[in-house]
Amino acid sequence: MHYDVVIAGGGFAGAYCAKTLGKLLGKNATRRVALIAESNVMVFQPMLAEVAGSSLAPLDVVNPLRQLCRNVDVLKGAIQTIDWSRKTLSIDGGRFTRNHEVGFNQLVLALGSVTDLSRVPGMAEYGRPMKSVSDALRLRAGVINRLEEANLVTDEALRARLMTVVVVGGGYTGVETAGQLLDFLESSRRYYANLRNTPVRVVLVHSHDRLLAEIGPKLGDYARGVLEKRGMEMRLKTRVAEITADRVIFADGGFIEAHTIITTIGNAPNPVVLDLCEQLGIETDRGRVRAEPTLRVPGHPALWTAGDCASVPWNDRGEIKTCPPTAQFAQRQGVQLAKNLVAVMQGREPRPFTYRYMGQMAAIGEHDAVAEVFGFRFSGFFAWWMWRTIYLLKLPGLMRRLRVMIDWTFEVVFPRDLSVVLPPPEDVLRAIHLVEDELLFERGAECRAFFYLRNGSVRLTAKDGTTRVLPRGSVIDQSLVDAEGRWRWTAVAAESADLTAIRGRALKLLQTELQLVRRALDDGS
Repeated sequence: MHYDVVIAGGGFAGAYCAKTLGKLLGKNATRRVALIAESNVMVFQPMLAEVAGSSLAPLDVVNPLRQLCRNVDVLKGAIQTIDWSRKTLSIDGGRFTRNHEVGFNQLVLALGSVTDLSRVPGMAEYGRPMKSVSDALRLRAGVINRLEEANLVTDEALRARLMTVVVVGGGYTGVETAGQLLDFLESSRRYYANLRNTPVRVVLVHSHDRLLAEIGPKLGDYARGVLEKRGMEMRLKTRVAEITADRVIFADGGFIEAHTIITTIGNAPNPVVLDLCEQLGIETDRGRVRAEPTLRVPGHPALWTAGDCASVPWNDRGEIKTCPPTAQFAQRQGVQLAKNLVAVMQGREPRPFTYRYMGQMAAIGEHDAVAEVFGFRFSGFFAWWMWRTIYLLKLPGLMRRLRVMIDWTFEVVFPRDLSVVLPPPEDVLRAIHLVEDELLFERGAECRAFFYLRNGSVRLTAKDGTTRVLPRGSVIDQSLVDAEGRWRWTAVAAESADLTAIRGRALKLLQTELQLVRRALDDGS
């Protein structure tokens, strides 16, 4: 398969570039233009927090790329590598369609960023990201499951942990997610007989001294004041040092006990983009590809870029800045890039990207928001009404707008839905992070998993007080289990440790195989 133009990435920049090209080139664009995306939908990111808070249905915030980008060939798959010398991309399309090659004459890089949680020990294992609809749905299901567990237990300390939510990151996603979850928990606990008098605790942790730095100190401080008045805790100028299954540990030594941790930090450059830059000797701007005002990469006439992975110069009323990585800029960059591609195909010169900045908005829950529009600042109910009105108009497609309008109307009249329809995950392999002296399992507890110790060490203590330390690379398996399937030792982390747990169907299969091996060895002896 070979195309005149291949657009890599199905976010705002890539989708609107493809949509505009489809309009400008007409029906023949199907053979000339391809959009490659890992998902077959474009996600309206600004509304993800409302999915997590059960204000909107998941289908309200997505738009099928094949319906949005008419006259363009949409290819669903994950780009593995880009071979610039051969002008090809290698795509993993799924279980049966791996290593599929697509050729191009012109390439548009619109892959955005990826999530890298490895910088904070335990964040990848226990931090819930908020990048996709699946993330929002899993978070919603997780929060409801914690309510169900809290309603069941009688241990007050455990109930308090289950009713505590920690959100890491004080940008738009963090503030909006924290506000939505606070609303959801406060309005939902009245349906749980044992939780009506149990306080909800939502903690927002931010490494800087103010929330929403992008929107200015005045509105950021207003948002903080409103959220604190509603009962949200703020931990500003605080960095997370480590996370375990039941606590968030800060760099200053403090900690919060919680079983629900959301992370809205950890954005990192896309490795496919970095690899291509290395091939071409392109110097990046903190991982973002430097672009000319026309969105073309300097020195490479066949390479273009837009969106979060691009560093695009922008003339803001006479002051040259770099476009911020937000949806409103990505969308308009995609449209201008498509026009420039058509101009180049027709032998005309591309035009520079220009845009009059309109402002920014953030909903903070309970019919409250902060907004800056054309230099004017608004807050409170009017800002919330503006937020909903503007984002409703921004949604692509009349059907989506009607769905969202209906759901928002129902939310005012009816309580938020508490249904959990996602099946519990089959964690055959699960990563575990422990801090020093944290318990892995107690002697006498039922063996529910085997463990492989990837890093650190684990200390075992027998009934008579005998101890031994298992080093990195050790396997904790049936050799430590008695005939009734219970652990004969107590295991704690001798130092900070990372393990892989084998459980579920994989554990049962492994136990069966080990029993067969043991019988074969016994018969042979």
